[in-house]
Amino acid sequence: MSSTGVPPPERVPTLTEVVAWPGAPQSPPAQASGRPGGGPLEADVLDPTAIVTPPPAPAPRLSDEQIVERVMADVQRQIDLVLEYRLREILAPILTRAADGVIRDARTELASTLRDLVARAVAQELSRHRTR
Repeated sequence: MSSTGVPPPERVPTLTEVVAWPGAPQSPPAQASGRPGGGPLEADVLDPTAIVTPPPAPAPRLSDEQIVERVMADVQRQIDLVLEYRLREILAPILTRAADGVIRDARTELASTLRDLVARAVAQELSRHRTR
């Protein structure tokens, strides 16, 4: 065992005791129960109001430039989302109409080409039958 020069504590707490952190507000002591030994009941130990947690660590100090960068990044993300949503909202009907127009024009052109091909095929077949 090494000697650190620190004297041992006068009293060592048991596993069922709630120990307050140094500098934290003190909670009222648990009432002695009717149990032999006078220790706290299990419900007393698990009481969330009796548990003292250490205060959270302070947030690191940010420079003005870092704050501006964070705000600009957040604003840019929000702008991107809104812009994408609005573009989809605006472009969807326009693209639908354009696609409908292209399909309509393609069908018309295909029908015209098909009629011309059928007319030529019929004319060729008729000319073969006449020459016999």
